[in-house]
Amino acid sequence: MTRVHVITDSGAHFADPGVVERLGITVVSQIIQLGAQQFREGVDLSAEDFYRRLPHFIGTPECHPPSVDEFRALYASLIRRNEQVLSIHTSSRMNQTIARARQAADEFLGRGKIVVIDSMHTSLGLGILIEAAAEAALSGEPLDEMVRIVRGMIPHMYAVYFTDSLDYLERGKRLSKSQSILGAMLGIKPFLSVEDGEIIPMEKVRTREKAIEKLVEFVSEFSAIERVAIMQSGAQPTEDTRLLLERLEQTFPGQYFPVMMYGASLACMIGPNGLGIVIYEGVAPRA
Repeated sequence: MTRVHVITDSGAHFADPGVVERLGITVVSQIIQLGAQQFREGVDLSAEDFYRRLPHFIGTPECHPPSVDEFRALYASLIRRNEQVLSIHTSSRMNQTIARARQAADEFLGRGKIVVIDSMHTSLGLGILIEAAAEAALSGEPLDEMVRIVRGMIPHMYAVYFTDSLDYLERGKRLSKSQSILGAMLGIKPFLSVEDGEIIPMEKVRTREKAIEKLVEFVSEFSAIERVAIMQSGAQPTEDTRLLLERLEQTFPGQYFPVMMYGASLACMIGPNGLGIVIYEGVAPRA
């Protein structure tokens, strides 16, 4: 039986990092640039290293996608081993990883089967999709069925964040310069949502308490939560995280809310001082 090999990029986060090795997932690194220095996310630079270096760095970090050459070499190696490939990556509206993966995959038309999927997500949302695909591969599911599974899951993935790092949103053209300046003056914290693969400001809140209230309201919209996690920008729970956990545990007794640290590639988009929630609702409809 032809094996299907699952590939993703380092924008993916996993509740259990051990699944990468256990399920044979290949992770291609995003490149994190701090000034003149470049690091391979997850290889040369862990999330902990990133946040430790950041206070000593002037300016905002940048995230660059893997090169076409890297994807080309990886696909060629797998095709030589007669393996099929399912390559699932960070949303095309967040960076150019998908474009580069597709450019490389197009070179193998007629020589092997490579499917590249735009996850429309990043971080844990992407990780949940990857884990499901790799579990299906391990169970011997054919490539077409794995594609069906992943595409069926994408519309049921949701993520929201709030942040006070307005300069990151401005640089990513998610806020205009005038909005960024005014927001900083007024102490406004954008409430962000992943919509159609793009991180967009939904509304603005004036206090972190109000932002936490919005996160709790977001969770309450779902009647069938299959996977959920709080995403924060450090290894240790902040006061905001503790307050959010307290509110969630009061409102949803019995529901487990793991806390995860988001990595450098997401921090380059929303900033290093964010807090958010990722939900996979499974197949149940929203309330």
